[in-house]
Amino acid sequence: MAGACANHSKIKRSGPIKFARRQFITPILAALFILAAQVAARAETVNIVALGASNTWGWGVARHRGYPEQLVAMLRARGYDVHLKNAGVIGDTTSGMLRRIRKVVPDDTQVVIFQPGSNDLRFFGTKEQRATNIAAIVSELNARNIKVIVFDWEMPAHYYQLDRIHFTTEGHTEIASRLLPQVISAIEPPER
Repeated sequence: MAGACANHSKIKRSGPIKFARRQFITPILAALFILAAQVAARAETVNIVALGASNTWGWGVARHRGYPEQLVAMLRARGYDVHLKNAGVIGDTTSGMLRRIRKVVPDDTQVVIFQPGSNDLRFFGTKEQRATNIAAIVSELNARNIKVIVFDWEMPAHYYQLDRIHFTTEGHTEIASRLLPQVISAIEPPER
């Protein structure tokens, strides 16, 4: 055993390897700082409100299969901490949404996904009044520094239930997939 210790003490130790530390450490620290900032930005809870009528509410599909809930699952799978309030009301019109906007969209909301629906025209409203209400809702939310994503596109026929009004589960999945990049863009801090 003593011999082993004696041999160990004869091993020559060289000094630390000399290299330009700044050359390697500065980019590494910069990358770590950027990564930490991105993680911190994602760690903050993002409050989202889905504003709309029966399709937003999830009429005709399992409650967890509507586009708002599917969108939350997609965002969480990508590491975002999100809280979504589903403010869909069956049979609502844009006039009704405008009247209740202060009540259903809290001030700490960062993003509103606004799906105006087609009840205005179904319940004897006009296209002009619908457009005016949509503009008023967007204007009020913008004035409160809340980002708005207006989802008012026509879906292909195979994404509708038999009533030709409400979306199928697959339709909700398609909507959530199409909204995902828009929501990520709205909640990510701007590139510097």
